[in-house]
Amino acid sequence: MEVSVIGAGVSGLSTGIRLLEAGFEVNILTDKTSPDTVSDTAAAWWYPFLAEPVEKTNRWSAETFDELVRLMQDEGVDCITMRLGREYLEQECESPGWSDDITHFRILDSSEVADGYSYGWEIEAPVIEMPLYMKWLKARFEDLGGTVEIRKVDSIREVDGDIVVNCTGIGARDFCGDESVIPVRGQVIYIEQDPGFGRFDQQPETLTYTIPRRDVTVLGGTAQKGDWETGAREEDTEYILGKCESLWPELDRSKIVGVAVGLRPSRHEVRLQSERVSGRTVVHNYGHGGAGVTLSWGCAEEVVRLVKLSMRT
Repeated sequence: MEVSVIGAGVSGLSTGIRLLEAGFEVNILTDKTSPDTVSDTAAAWWYPFLAEPVEKTNRWSAETFDELVRLMQDEGVDCITMRLGREYLEQECESPGWSDDITHFRILDSSEVADGYSYGWEIEAPVIEMPLYMKWLKARFEDLGGTVEIRKVDSIREVDGDIVVNCTGIGARDFCGDESVIPVRGQVIYIEQDPGFGRFDQQPETLTYTIPRRDVTVLGGTAQKGDWETGAREEDTEYILGKCESLWPELDRSKIVGVAVGLRPSRHEVRLQSERVSGRTVVHNYGHGGAGVTLSWGCAEEVVRLVKLSMRT
């Protein structure tokens, strides 16, 4: 059975791999490939962020956590590393639902909480170097027999295949007329300085993060809803640096080496469901917000389940 996947970001490639492993023939259609996808600019530290409904996204993120660790440990994917990170909060709250599903989670001692905050926790989670990881995903997809066709697709009617999987991200606004998909603009800074451990404030209004990778540390961020601007703004750079310096006073601005912008494909909730369109099954997998990488493998597994289910009905 032939499956056409629309989109070659982290969701499209992960889904394509899982479908190939399940025995399907898979062709990805896309107008952009790495390094020109939104996924290439992802920070990307495993953390469920801006994604609903939580009863599903917690499960998908836990499944993705396990797969990222497996890829690192069993398959030697060295662009995935485990790093400690501390999230700071203004007031005490319940631990997140996914906290029992990861290998390291602890509440911070009061002496470990950053100034201006009263509570927090520490986790150890995968950090993914996205330009390298995207290359690895594409190579794995093609090694399994998948094909990639570079062309813009404007509607499902233009797509061949017995089944279509829609991983168009922000493009879903046009591809399937879903105006509930809106951009949440994220600007980041790259700096050649290691903070030792990540520091995070994950509230959209005060979003701050320092994500240490092997090559650089990613500083962020912004979560500008409805903002389509893909160019970097100097005022946002200054805003990000000021926030990061409050959590990491040792930050050295002379070590900054770059700035990037990506548009997160936000939606009131992830759309992961199947429907019949002109006699074919279409499975939608988009609207992951700021958690595309974090949800990628769990959502890919769900797509395979929905495809198989459609074949029995």
